[in-house]
Amino acid sequence: MNTWHLLTNITRYDSNEIFAQAGAGKDCLWFSGHFPGDPILPGIAQLALVMDSLHQAFKTKIRISGLKRVRFRQIIRPGDPLKINIKKNKGNAQSYSFKIMTKDEIACAGTIIIEKPDY
Repeated sequence: MNTWHLLTNITRYDSNEIFAQAGAGKDCLWFSGHFPGDPILPGIAQLALVMDSLHQAFKTKIRISGLKRVRFRQIIRPGDPLKINIKKNKGNAQSYSFKIMTKDEIACAGTIIIEKPDY
């Protein structure tokens, strides 16, 4: 389990949709070097939130095998409340569209392709 973020209220609807809430506190190490005096949550940390949400929802290890059309649209600051929505894409059992929302705006969105055991 990671200690740099807090994932809560992870809800899985069948295997088609996952919702979670998340946040990273002001003392999170990701903010210390990105950027001093003007901290933002780096993109790699945002993608890790999506992966960790999938991991916890499926209760199994997950590997990322690809990313598509990932866009970072809003800055995430220390303490910002985050909502994560992940939806299975039709036609590809391992492809999921995701978005991370902060303050009712899309902060990050894209497609993640994963490898996991079949259910």
